[in-house]
Amino acid sequence: MKKTNLVIAVSAILMLMVSIPAFAQEESGEDQLSNGFKKFNVREDFTENGFQWFHDAELLAAGDKEKSNAMTIGWGGIGTLWGRTALTVYVAEKRYTKEFMDKAEYFTVMAFDVKDSKILNYMGTKSGRDGDKAQALGLHTAYTANGTPYYTEATMVIECKIMYAAPFDPQYFKSDAPKNMYANFPAGIHSMYIGEVVNAWKK
Repeated sequence: MKKTNLVIAVSAILMLMVSIPAFAQEESGEDQLSNGFKKFNVREDFTENGFQWFHDAELLAAGDKEKSNAMTIGWGGIGTLWGRTALTVYVAEKRYTKEFMDKAEYFTVMAFDVKDSKILNYMGTKSGRDGDKAQALGLHTAYTANGTPYYTEATMVIECKIMYAAPFDPQYFKSDAPKNMYANFPAGIHSMYIGEVVNAWKK
């Protein structure tokens, strides 16, 4: 009888382990990128204030080895969704980067030193339709093992695999904040891209 109960208990534990979502970031790609980047676990070692990090502005990049583009972003979210470590970014309809995001499987979000604020300013005011912004800034484009672009001059690179993407639907705006935002916003409605954090590196 005791042996039977033990077998049942072990079986139940194994079933529970299989059904529990993987909360740790997915381990994929190389442990170290070029130019001194080393892999880290965002769950354990991300020390930035999540409420402030995007407000300070980061770079979002998507594309492949044939063509890619990046833009400055000041909106975003960090947390968990569907049992995954998640990072959410938003791209307006008329932004050139949206074309790359809609085709992408992965994207990167990059942080830079404060002294490199000119990079964020340029990337946020110029369009990739008018020329290669990275080249104009002297940035060096590299790629993760998944083929996702990033710049070697960044201080942190977070790579995400897109789990969900959709534009905002105005019929569901419940407050004046989004209504006022889009009343006279020339770039159009934003789309949200929820990515699972699959890799993260910092210098």
